[in-house]
Amino acid sequence: MEHIETYLPVLVAPAGHSQQDSTERPFIQANTIAATVEEVKQKHIIPVFIKDNETLISHTDFVEAAMDVAADIFHGETILKPSIRLSHPIKGRIPDAKDKPVHRLEEWEKTLYYERMAFIIEVPTIWETIAGNAVSLTIGGVKSYSLDNLYNRKGADEHFKVFVGFQNKVCTNLCVNTDGVLLDLKVKSLAQLSGCIRTMLSQYNMPYHLHSLKDLTNYAITEQQFAQLVGRCRMYPYLPQQARNEIPQLLFGDTQIGTVVRDFYRDGSFGTAGDGLLDLWRMYNLFTGANKSTYIDQFVERGVNAFSFAHSVKAALQSNSYNWYLS
Repeated sequence: MEHIETYLPVLVAPAGHSQQDSTERPFIQANTIAATVEEVKQKHIIPVFIKDNETLISHTDFVEAAMDVAADIFHGETILKPSIRLSHPIKGRIPDAKDKPVHRLEEWEKTLYYERMAFIIEVPTIWETIAGNAVSLTIGGVKSYSLDNLYNRKGADEHFKVFVGFQNKVCTNLCVNTDGVLLDLKVKSLAQLSGCIRTMLSQYNMPYHLHSLKDLTNYAITEQQFAQLVGRCRMYPYLPQQARNEIPQLLFGDTQIGTVVRDFYRDGSFGTAGDGLLDLWRMYNLFTGANKSTYIDQFVERGVNAFSFAHSVKAALQSNSYNWYLS
């Protein structure tokens, strides 16, 4: 608990559980729909391991485990209701309705679950201000049954992604770094999953993450440097593998880079201020904003990559050293 206990939270609301959702706006948009824990629990079936018909860890089990651990770790803070996004529906029907035409199916004859799910849980009483933007502590996770071997027995590895960071309240962009994420978490039980979430939250270095985010405001690039950087970003996927191994990794595709360029001119919060300069906090938010159009599968990875990429640019500006994206 060493890192968690070093923060100095600013209390903005009475402590305790809240019926308010973690965000009214989607934190991810691409190919997803909103849902509640109650809806998923009551209306969606749970996939099973084919060899023994034992259930996998359900989406709601995952979300509720994260809620319980967060409430324990951040005891006394306000914990908002989770915001859930779903994608890739798997539809079915009960055996008695197997020969019915689709238009004659009754609701109780249909089955449904979503292969992929992402959620966030906001702790609004732990927050900070960066360049006039309020950011609040946020815990989240991603589950995709496509990563699991359903042709196995209970006890096989189940795959999860979990993270902790800060949500920018201006735009619902998520700020996540390598210190607060488990990208390939493999567990065999719900108890093991809860333990891993607890360990991640306990080891998260909140003061360092906040300092790193604030430090981005101290460095800026010109419009010409931004144009150079964007051009290099578009070139990156086509470089020979050996060349890519020697420069900072970029996981953003051409669609996301196009969004970054568009918002450079049009985003009232993070675009160019008209002075020809773009500080790295705003640049970072252009990338995290573009990440909201990413599918669930790559959402967390690209969020972490945005942080690493922004800091690779900062390091070059700080030491006046070579950076391929700016050269």
